[in-house]
Amino acid sequence: MTRLRENTVIAWRGELREYSRHAPFSPDQAYPEYVFTHVADEPNPAYRGVRECFRLACLDAAHLESPDWNPLGELIHPGETVLLKPNLVHHHHPRDPQGWRYVMTHGSVIRAVADYIWKAIGYQGKIILADAPQTDASFSEIVRLLGLDSIRDFYRAKNRSFEVIDLRQEEWTTRGDVVVERRKLPENAYGSVSFDLGQASEFVNHRGAGHYYGADYDAGVVNRHHSNGRHQYLIAGCAIKCDVIFSLPKLKSHKKAGITASLKNLVGVNADKNWLPHHTEGNPSQGGDEHPNPGLKHRTERRAAAAVRGLSHRVPMLGPWVHQFARSVGKPVFGDTERTIRSGNWYGNDTIWRMCLDLNKIVSYGNSDGSFREPRLENRKRHYVLVDGVVAGQGSGPLNPDPYAAGVVLFGVHPPSVDAACAYLMGFDPEKIPVVARSFQCQRYPLSAHSLQDIRVVSSDARWNLPLLDILDSDTFHFEPHFGWKGHIERLGSAEIGPQKPIEAVRL
Repeated sequence: MTRLRENTVIAWRGELREYSRHAPFSPDQAYPEYVFTHVADEPNPAYRGVRECFRLACLDAAHLESPDWNPLGELIHPGETVLLKPNLVHHHHPRDPQGWRYVMTHGSVIRAVADYIWKAIGYQGKIILADAPQTDASFSEIVRLLGLDSIRDFYRAKNRSFEVIDLRQEEWTTRGDVVVERRKLPENAYGSVSFDLGQASEFVNHRGAGHYYGADYDAGVVNRHHSNGRHQYLIAGCAIKCDVIFSLPKLKSHKKAGITASLKNLVGVNADKNWLPHHTEGNPSQGGDEHPNPGLKHRTERRAAAAVRGLSHRVPMLGPWVHQFARSVGKPVFGDTERTIRSGNWYGNDTIWRMCLDLNKIVSYGNSDGSFREPRLENRKRHYVLVDGVVAGQGSGPLNPDPYAAGVVLFGVHPPSVDAACAYLMGFDPEKIPVVARSFQCQRYPLSAHSLQDIRVVSSDARWNLPLLDILDSDTFHFEPHFGWKGHIERLGSAEIGPQKPIEAVRL
């Protein structure tokens, strides 16, 4: 049993704000507990940050600085299967060839956590690294950029079972943000499991029923799975069948959710993104949340877009060409998405937080046959979190952010608490970010036994060694929120201080 309490979040803050360059990202010194022999000849600040988080958590404190130190041994047991869930959302940043560094979880963070997991599970255990990136992302390019192939090969040479899995059903090719090709992907060995939360869903009594929009052009799919009392999700089998989930999110702002950390990160364990409601079409007065004030111009765009999307989906070759042409003509008229609110990309999105918390309930309580455990907190699957904030993302996240050199790594055993700490230390008010605030309020299949006000931070920075809400605004970061959230989630003191100017991208 670990002594690390659920309401405690560990926050290491370092001076170095860049990553090591070369996979497989071994540590830059042979720490006493290090189980392998290879040592890198370049600095690896992320590895040190991960190690310091575990040290600050006082895990296995009796063996600290000895070869027997096994910090995760209090949390993970020999022979277990651990799912590593990074944020692998997309390999491409629209403005910076090196932008993947502050869009995806860095390989050096993944390697460091995996090393300590191996210490806990031993040769008989297994690590599965899996995610469902955006459908138009190249999984092979993600693997190359993050050095996941080198990490996998390094471990396999040591007779360790380390799998890298793409959880998507399809990979798309897009041109001008229009899908022009869809390729079916082979099903992974762990399959998928269907769940129906029914009356335990956060969508119960939501006024948007029947008007949800998912991840594809055919909105009928998502609405069939969320109608007549059904709230169905298709979840990757490895996320249900594993013993432990270790989430490795990237610290970023997010256009639909406000921030993306561990709670939002579980979107990547679904097996079909079109079962996931992302926003609700229609006017806010009628339960919609696609736009704060959908006037004539917006309504005209939406009707035209729906017709073009339908044509693109039904008519190969011609449909996508018409769709691309329509987008190019429509952008000067209706505005660029990077500067115009649409599709629920604003603080009034009342849909995505419900979907994210439903996924967290399923992962916490779901069984491999689609049933649920008894809804008691002690029955939850173990779900730990380590957040990569060495170089974080602010502004137009999750795909087009600016870099923020935060130099932090956060760790905890309770996802809602970690996410609340992330939001607060970014300069935001966690109570104004629904995916965070509501995670402490779930009634059926609860996710927390304590409140947001009970969270305490333990840190290498003395200014952060306080109850979370007692940390001074002047001592936190001041991330720029997505423009659709700006002016609505910043804490008053942080808004007065103003955002940090984006750092120049560090060329690696």
